[in-house]
Amino acid sequence: MAAPVRSTAEADPPTAVRGRRRTAVLVGLLAAAHALLTPASSAAQEPVGSCAWQFRSDSTVLDIAFPDVAATYWVLPYALAPGDSIELRGTYPAARYFSLNTYGTNFDTVDTLRDAQIVPDPGSGNPFADAAAEGLPASARRWSATVVTGPADHARNEIGALPTGSPSAPAGFLIVRVYVPDDPSSPTGGVPLPDVTLHQGGRAVPVPTCGSDFDPADYGSGPVERAAEAAVDRIVEGAASGAFPGDNPEATFVSPATTSGLFPNGDNKYIGSVLTYQPGRILVVRGKAPTFPDTRAGEPVTTPGRQVRYWSMCQNDQVTPYPVVACAADFETATDAEGWFTYVVAAPQDVPARATADPTVTVLPWGSTEVPKKTLLYRNMLPSDAFSPQSVQAAQGGDPAATMGPYYPRAAYCDTAAFEAGGYAACLP
Repeated sequence: MAAPVRSTAEADPPTAVRGRRRTAVLVGLLAAAHALLTPASSAAQEPVGSCAWQFRSDSTVLDIAFPDVAATYWVLPYALAPGDSIELRGTYPAARYFSLNTYGTNFDTVDTLRDAQIVPDPGSGNPFADAAAEGLPASARRWSATVVTGPADHARNEIGALPTGSPSAPAGFLIVRVYVPDDPSSPTGGVPLPDVTLHQGGRAVPVPTCGSDFDPADYGSGPVERAAEAAVDRIVEGAASGAFPGDNPEATFVSPATTSGLFPNGDNKYIGSVLTYQPGRILVVRGKAPTFPDTRAGEPVTTPGRQVRYWSMCQNDQVTPYPVVACAADFETATDAEGWFTYVVAAPQDVPARATADPTVTVLPWGSTEVPKKTLLYRNMLPSDAFSPQSVQAAQGGDPAATMGPYYPRAAYCDTAAFEAGGYAACLP
């Protein structure tokens, strides 16, 4: 049977508290970006912007724009003038995936540099590109990269960023993503976060890694915070409502019109379905599961013949800030003997006993029924060349049902009683 699905529904604080946390973190992010223009290295405490990777985003803090519960994100705000750069020195994590990503203040992608693209330091190996490096100690898994404001050459481990250093220009964000660390208790994949040196105006200024995460409780809800929250809400609301317009059919997976403005990961593509709650009604989803390197079970990332690096099914509230309710990652999803998955998405009172007793069924929680509208997202990450024609990536801008074949997740509403009597076959013709 599949591992328990990770849900944020039971642990979520009240909506008002989550809103304040979001506001505080975003105000802190903007303050930190501008503080980088004149970094302070001698402060007795760590003010916002005086240290690196102070902002950690997951399903409990800064839970916005449809995040994946299997991933953790660390954010470094940047404010760079033309010719400035950020030097990064790190260790490849023991994880399924990691990447460096740059964004503008509009939360849209500037550039992405993923794990397998990052050339290792001399004498080191990259386990994401070379199976022989899988067992190397951390000291032999080192890499270096540079965030630049000019043209970026990925072959030189460069990643592009917007030149945003003028006082009137907005800030940008550098994000480190780590998916499915081998050790679930170590979100960083068992290694430190990258060392940061800011090269600005001819000076090289080391920026120490923060000793603790930013605490949203340190910020209140005054006019500045409210203005920041309103600005962020406008960006996220506009982006999310544009991704899956209200005229899309429910219980049908379609390609998003756009993911711009939602901190998109260039290595992921999505299809999604809009859902509406009704008492006694569930959603049933069935499709063929792509193969993947099960790194939690000891398989190397570079295991040959796998169709995708990662896939998941995530349930999200369709209301600002579009937080995640629960995700079932590939290794957490039950499949039958032929490799087919079946999901039941339901509120606790509507879950059929047959679904919980069936080891080939994965139950995803509906979340709060006070949020009647949901968005169910299906992700594919880095499909292989052989699988690409049937992947979510190939379906972008078209009809995924026509291109994905058995890998397209068919969905239908169903009464709890009907599933109880006949299983998924009673709900999906």
